[in-house]
Amino acid sequence: MAAYEEKREYEEGMDDMKVSVDETPSEPEFDEDAMVEAAIRAGEQAAEEELAAERDEQCERVKAERDELYERLDEATDQVDAAKKQAQEAVDRLARLQADWENFRRRTAREREVERERAAEKLVMGLLPVLDDMERAMDHARQTGGDNEQLIQFVDGIAQVHDKMVGVLAKEGAEVIDPVGEPFEPLSHQAVGREENTEAYDETVAQVYQRGYRLGGKVIRPAMVTVTYGGPKRPENEGDSQE
Repeated sequence: MAAYEEKREYEEGMDDMKVSVDETPSEPEFDEDAMVEAAIRAGEQAAEEELAAERDEQCERVKAERDELYERLDEATDQVDAAKKQAQEAVDRLARLQADWENFRRRTAREREVERERAAEKLVMGLLPVLDDMERAMDHARQTGGDNEQLIQFVDGIAQVHDKMVGVLAKEGAEVIDPVGEPFEPLSHQAVGREENTEAYDETVAQVYQRGYRLGGKVIRPAMVTVTYGGPKRPENEGDSQE
């Protein structure tokens, strides 16, 4: 009986131990897929972080290059502006120099022309008394020589020399003022006498005692003339055409 009791206690003790062992929690089993997925996520995250770092670095490098290019562009723009300013200043200076040169050239040409006119006027004025003497001598010889053949030939020779001198003066721009029969013009004629003539227009040049001369359109010596009076008034249109 005692042996039976001991056996039963032993079996109950074993059952308790079995229950105790069965109730002990088991260790978690190893999940390979979860670990692979976790590794993939970690790799992707690391790659994203690396790419983000590279993007940030590249972005900073691009910004630095952009800023440098902007700085160079500003410098180049300043240099271009300075070059344009210098070029414009050079163009303006060249224009001023050209204008000054043109003014100098025109002024010099005008001064030379004035000097030439003065020299020509001096030459003409120096020769006029000689021409006057020759003309008076020829007029006197024709009036007093009669039919003297030698005197006529002499006068013709003087006339040829006279005409050559007048031609030389004409090349210098001198014009003879010999206004017989023309309206009296106070600016180019000097009245030294008056003649009554009812058939000629009033204030018409009757005789020329001394021919006048123009040089370059300027009267350097007026013609000494006599003027008619007592005749009809000259029509205005005819006076204008004569002028």
